[in-house]
Amino acid sequence: MRETPPSLLVFGAHPDDCEFSAAGLAALYSSIGGRVRFVSLTNGDAGHQTLGGATLARRRREEARAAAAVIGIESQVLDNHDGELLPTLDRRREIITIMREFAPDLILVPRPNTYHPDHRYTSILVQDAAYMVTVPNVNPYASHLISDAVIMYVSDSFKKPYPFTPDVVVDIDRVAEAKVGMLHQHASQVYEWLPSNGGYSDQVPRDPAARRDWLRGRMLPTMSAIADRFREQLIATYGQERGQRVRYAEAFEASEYGAPFTPEARSRLFPF
Repeated sequence: MRETPPSLLVFGAHPDDCEFSAAGLAALYSSIGGRVRFVSLTNGDAGHQTLGGATLARRRREEARAAAAVIGIESQVLDNHDGELLPTLDRRREIITIMREFAPDLILVPRPNTYHPDHRYTSILVQDAAYMVTVPNVNPYASHLISDAVIMYVSDSFKKPYPFTPDVVVDIDRVAEAKVGMLHQHASQVYEWLPSNGGYSDQVPRDPAARRDWLRGRMLPTMSAIADRFREQLIATYGQERGQRVRYAEAFEASEYGAPFTPEARSRLFPF
């Protein structure tokens, strides 16, 4: 009997966060028939230099849907204000309900020590929900789970209180273009807000047809940097020849929240 492919639930603070950190893994999951959902805990209504409020929130929700459609996965954007996310009981209940209804095998989330308060509180909310999904009397109208999913952190470059230390580094060479294609759908961010906020708006091509190539030129080096940063682990996973050849990668660190990340879990959740 053929084993059911694992399912993946990715939480981000904003409608493009999941794509930046885990679109490659999501595309690999989708390619083997695994269920995948990207969840944004805020509606992104503050992330633009000129737009805002309901107009921006609706635009970003549609961008997230279009990005998900590139690889055939689900997208969910919650209606919480960008920049105002807090680890409240109401937000925790939302997360518990989503986790129970989707019943994932693997959950991805930011680490709790990143630059943006929404990212940090996204991490805290998922961690606070981790055990509670198994408690029947918490959110009793959403059936409790028998066991926790494995929870892992997406990569970052922060050094304190300790640097990101991956347990899994994944070769995403064959889906790197799909990742670029997903981010291309987030036009309000990759071509407007992030360049404005970062001071490089003058580098963005005016010609819409040239923008994807420009984005590829920015994104592929960041994926390559992860591969180079964790080259030894790629070699340990894929062998000397293939590990040296990998150009693009994503990396994930096991959290002590959720189910243990055992060798069996590694094999089941990363069968690529």
